[in-house]
Amino acid sequence: MDLNNIKGIGNKTIELLNKLNIYTTDDLINYYPYRYNVYKPVDLNLCNETLNVTINATIESTPKIFYLKKNLNRLSFKALTTNLLINVVIFNRAFMYRNLDVGKDITLVGKYNKQKNTFVASEIKLSCITETKIEAVYHIIKGLKNNVLSSYINNALSLETKYLDYIPEYYLRKYNFLTKKSSLEIIHNPKDVDSLKQAKIRLKYEEFFIFMLKINYLKNRNNKILGIRKEYDEASLHEFINNLPFQLTIDQNNAVSECLLDLRSNKKMNRLVQGDVGSGKTIVATISMYANYLSGYQSAFMVPTEILAKQHYESIKKLMENYKVNVDILIGSQKKSEQNNIKRRLENGEIDILIGTHALISEDVIFKNLGLVITDEQHRFGVNQRGTLQNKGISPDIIYMSATPIPRTYALTIYQDMDTSIIKTKPNGRKDIATYVKKENELKSVLLSILDEIKKGHQVYVVAPSILEDETRNLHDVNNLKISFDKAFNNKVKIDVLHGKIKAHEKEEIMKRFLSGDTKILIATTVIEVGVDVKNATTIVIFNAEMFGLATLHQLRGRVGRNDLQSYCYLISDSDADRLKVLEKSNDGFYISEQDFLMRREGDLFGTRQSGDMAFKIADLKNDFKILLQAKSDSAEFLNNIDNLEEKYIKLLESVTNVD
Repeated sequence: MDLNNIKGIGNKTIELLNKLNIYTTDDLINYYPYRYNVYKPVDLNLCNETLNVTINATIESTPKIFYLKKNLNRLSFKALTTNLLINVVIFNRAFMYRNLDVGKDITLVGKYNKQKNTFVASEIKLSCITETKIEAVYHIIKGLKNNVLSSYINNALSLETKYLDYIPEYYLRKYNFLTKKSSLEIIHNPKDVDSLKQAKIRLKYEEFFIFMLKINYLKNRNNKILGIRKEYDEASLHEFINNLPFQLTIDQNNAVSECLLDLRSNKKMNRLVQGDVGSGKTIVATISMYANYLSGYQSAFMVPTEILAKQHYESIKKLMENYKVNVDILIGSQKKSEQNNIKRRLENGEIDILIGTHALISEDVIFKNLGLVITDEQHRFGVNQRGTLQNKGISPDIIYMSATPIPRTYALTIYQDMDTSIIKTKPNGRKDIATYVKKENELKSVLLSILDEIKKGHQVYVVAPSILEDETRNLHDVNNLKISFDKAFNNKVKIDVLHGKIKAHEKEEIMKRFLSGDTKILIATTVIEVGVDVKNATTIVIFNAEMFGLATLHQLRGRVGRNDLQSYCYLISDSDADRLKVLEKSNDGFYISEQDFLMRREGDLFGTRQSGDMAFKIADLKNDFKILLQAKSDSAEFLNNIDNLEEKYIKLLESVTNVD
C-alpha cells in the first residue's frame, strides 16, 4: 500500500520517509525502534545521584533562559516534587519556554545533585506520567520528529491489513508465538517488558527463518547444479603466476589451488575467499579470472563502491596488459554513451573481464558466455543481487570475497552453502601496524607524530563518527576536526574532508587529490572503510573510537600498512580502554573478530548495519545466535516438504534464485 494512503502523510513527509528507506506501508510498520525509554516515576528522596531518574513535579517559577554561547542555551526554573523545592536546569531547550507555565504538572528525566539541590534534566514531558511507560525511540532525520513518526506507524497499524506471516503454522503453535499483528503493535507500543520480549523473539525468529530458508534452499540447489568444466592450458597459467611482480604467500597459493580445482570440476563452484585486510584476496580472484579467460569464458567482478571498482580495474588491467585480455569497467557515473558501448562490446564477446558496481546487474547488461562471477565485500550485497548477476550466465562458477573476518561458529551457520578458503598470512614485506589507545588530553603527541610522517612525505587519515556537530552526544565531527587540524598545522598542510553526503563527482575529485599526494590529511567518516588503497598513507587517527566495534576499527586500520613502511593507528577515546586495547595487542583480524563477537555491543559485527540480507531489521547476529540456530534447524526441516510449499514461500525462494 502507498504511503499517501496513511492519515497525516503528504508529499513532503514521503520525501523524508524515503530517506529512511521507507517507501511503502509495509516498510513503515517494519521500521522498528532501535531502543526504548522506560519512564517510572520515583520519589526524589530515594534517588541515587549517579543514575538517571524520572520524577513528577509542578512548576513553581517562571522559567529563565540564559544564552551561554552560539548553539548553547540554558533553561532554568524552580519545581516542587514530593516535599522538595528544587532547581531545574536543562540545556538547549529554550523553545520549550512558552509551554512551561507556573502551576503546570510535568515529568522530568535526569540526575539530581543533592548538594546543589539541582536537577539537571535531559528531558521534559509536558504531562505527568502516573505509571510506568515504555516509549519507542526510532532513528530519525532532520524534519521528522520521533512522536510524529510514531503516529504515522500507528495510523498504518490501524488499517485493516492482512500481515504476511512467514512462520509456518506448525512452528507458530510449537513455540506459542504471538500473532504477527500483535507482535507489530507491541513492538511499537509496548505496555510491559514481558510482552515486549515475546514480540521481539517472535519477529527475530521470523527474520532468521526467512534468511536461513534462503540459505538452506540455495545450499540444496547448488549441490544439485552441474557447473562448467573449465579446460585451460596449465603452462600458460603458470607463466602468468610466475611473471607476477610479487611472490604468492602460502595461503594465497592454497586459495588459488582450491579455486582452480573447482574451476576444473563438473561441480559449480560456490566459494567464499575470506582474508584479512591487505592479505591479497584480489590476486586470487585475478588468477581465477585468467584461468577462466584461458578456458574461453567471460568474468564479472562486482564490488560495492565506484572507488573500489576503479582501483581493481587499474590494478587488474595492468597485470593483464601483456596477455591480450580485454578488461573494462562499468559504473553508474560513466556517460550513457560510454555505458552503451561497453554493453555492446560485452554482448559481442569483446570484453573478457568486466569490473563494476551494482550497475552490472542491470537487465540490459548481457554477457556472451559468462563463466565466472566474483563479488567483493560480498556481505554488502543481498542474496537477491548476487543471484541476479549469477543468472546472466548458464551455471557460472561463483567466488565471494570478504575482508571481514568472521568467527568460525558464526560463519559455519550463515555461509553454510559455501566452501571456504581463508587467507591469513600477509604479503611479504608488510609490517604490523603499531596501534595505540590515546586519551583526548594526549592528542598533542599524536599531532607531533602526524607532523613527522608528513615531513617524511607520507599521508594521514583522520576518522570521525559524525558528519555534523552533535552536542548532545559530545562526538567529534569531520567539519570541526577540519577547523582544529587547520589551526594545529597553521593552515600549511593541505587537508580535505570526505563523507557520504558529498556528491559523487566531488568525492572523486577529493580522492584524486589524496591518491596523487596533493592532499596530506584526509578527514573522513567510515566511508573509507572499504575501497581506498593509498600506499603512501602511513597513519590513521580514529576519534571517539569507543563508538565503533572492534571489527570496524580493524577494517579502518587496514587503510594503512599497505606497503613496506611502518604504519601507525591511534585510537582516541576517554572510555572503553580495555576493549580497545585488544587492537593494541593484535593485528590478526580473525582473533579480533572472535573478541568482537564476545565483547561487542549490538550491531557492531559489521560496524554499522549493512545493506543486503545482513541488515536484519530487528534481529542481532550475536545476541540472538540461539534463535538463529533454531531457525536454521527449523528451516532445513521445513524444506524437506518443498513439493508442498505454499505460494508465498515459492515466491520468496524464487526471489533469490530467479527460478521459474
